[in-house]
Amino acid sequence: MPEAIAFDTHRFVKRLTDSGFTERQAETLADEHVALLNGNLATRVDVEKVRADVEKVRADVEKVRADVENVRADVENVRADVVQLSADVVQLRADVVKIEARVAKIEARIEEAKSEILKWVFGALIAQGGLIVALVKLL
Repeated sequence: MPEAIAFDTHRFVKRLTDSGFTERQAETLADEHVALLNGNLATRVDVEKVRADVEKVRADVEKVRADVENVRADVENVRADVVQLSADVVQLRADVVKIEARVAKIEARIEEAKSEILKWVFGALIAQGGLIVALVKLL
């Protein structure tokens, strides 16, 4: 593992021994400091890996943004289609009302024609009956 920072252990040990530490104590303390620094500080390689990961995340975020925009456009298209379908439904309902009115008129005309036919049939039956009675009297 590369060192996170340059740490001059020789200078550190020298200063500690000059301050009254034994050489063994100073070396142990220096080793612990190096281990602590290297274990808890990021190296340039670590930072570069994080930067690469951040770039990947940014690229993924951009893809998601593009997908969101596509979905928004699709939603707007669907909304426009719904509005058009609603207008079509209103028109169809108006057409159905017109057709129902025409059907009612046709039904009324059929009823009228039935009445007229019944009048003529009964009139013809009465005329035939009268003709038969007249013929029977004549003969």
